[in-house]
Amino acid sequence: MDNPPIIGRLGQISHAVSNLDVSVRFLRDAVGLQLLFQAPPQLAFFAMGDVRLMVTQPEGTSNAGANSTLYFKVDDIAATRAAMEARGVMFEDEPHLIAKLPDHELWMTFFRDPDGSLLALMEERR
Repeated sequence: MDNPPIIGRLGQISHAVSNLDVSVRFLRDAVGLQLLFQAPPQLAFFAMGDVRLMVTQPEGTSNAGANSTLYFKVDDIAATRAAMEARGVMFEDEPHLIAKLPDHELWMTFFRDPDGSLLALMEERR
C-alpha cells in the first residue's frame, strides 16, 4: 500500500444541543446511555463502546438540532425500541429493513432528540 492509513479509529463524536440538562436526562434516562461525566458549564460525555459521545451547547455559529444523524447499534431493535418507548421516546416509524446484504440484513428505526435532531437504532441481523 502506497499510502497507509494515518488515522485508524474514531475516539469521540460531538452532538450539539440547546439545553444540556434536558439532553443529558433524555440520553441517560430515556435512551439508556451511560453518562461518564460532565464538565461544567456545557459538556457531558457518554460511553458508547470505544467511542465517547460529547454533548455540548453550541458555540459561535453552530446550531443545536443541525447535527449529523447518530446511529445506535443494537442487538435487538424491537426489544430496544420497546424499552425506549416505555421510557417516553417517541419513534417516527417501525423497525424496517433497509438493505439485504450478502451476509446480513440492515434494519433501522428513527426518533428525535429534544432539539429535533434525527437519531436511529440500527440492527445488523445475521
